[in-house]
Amino acid sequence: MTVLTFTLIMLLGACLAGFIGSLSGLGGGIIIIPLLTIILGVDIHYAIGAALVSVIATSSGSAAAYVKEGITNMRLGIFLEIATTIGAVCGALLSTIAPTSFIAVLFGLTLIFSAINSLRKKEEHIVLESSPLAKKLKLNGTYPTHEGEVVSYGTKNVIGGFSMMGIAGMMSGLLGIGSGAFKVIAMDNIMRIPFKVSTTTSNFMMGVTAMASSVIYIQKGYIEPGICMPVVIGVLFGAMAGAKVLVKTNPKKLRIFFACLIFVLAVNMIYNGINGKI
Repeated sequence: MTVLTFTLIMLLGACLAGFIGSLSGLGGGIIIIPLLTIILGVDIHYAIGAALVSVIATSSGSAAAYVKEGITNMRLGIFLEIATTIGAVCGALLSTIAPTSFIAVLFGLTLIFSAINSLRKKEEHIVLESSPLAKKLKLNGTYPTHEGEVVSYGTKNVIGGFSMMGIAGMMSGLLGIGSGAFKVIAMDNIMRIPFKVSTTTSNFMMGVTAMASSVIYIQKGYIEPGICMPVVIGVLFGAMAGAKVLVKTNPKKLRIFFACLIFVLAVNMIYNGINGKI
């Protein structure tokens, strides 16, 4: 395979990854890593490095829009980013010494968990009274609705959410994905943040978390420009196209379809990991 052919396949695959990631809400990394490792035979460490760079690019673009709209809770995101950054660095260091087969199997299991979580019915809930620690840290906030109203909300179980964020950061650094499913669980289920705020704040945090992990991968030489460049370009264009399609389609049916697709990829990664083919 020539360099040009390899680059074109990566570019088209990254476009598809960004498109599917945008429609499923799980990010392009879930497709990028199986594409590079299983189809193109790239070492999983270089695949994770490329996925992390794509997470930084896509998160930075969408996060800016959410912050401008006033939905993202910046103070909460910065506070929780302490845990995710520490976890991300630990995960990245662990990834450099862990067997590739272990990473592949763990990646597949995480994909299955993320796909199931994406199908879970999202129920909006508003906590009016924050916990004492949340009050002290001023983690409460407001967000605007489509009708122009401003909704106030509180925060619960700060320590539990902070701990889960550390796990989310470790999974991000170890596997090269945004680990949005874990972050949303931390904010939505544990801290009782409104779903709209938790998803946008998670998106804001993903880029920072991926950047912390990528520093370790750069030091280890796993960030290869020849792989990262077409991946980032493809994912960005794919994500923009996916965002336009999402507005005109039924998101529930799309999530079911892509959850099935992701499940197949997950089983493939687990199979190849167990058999030592990755």
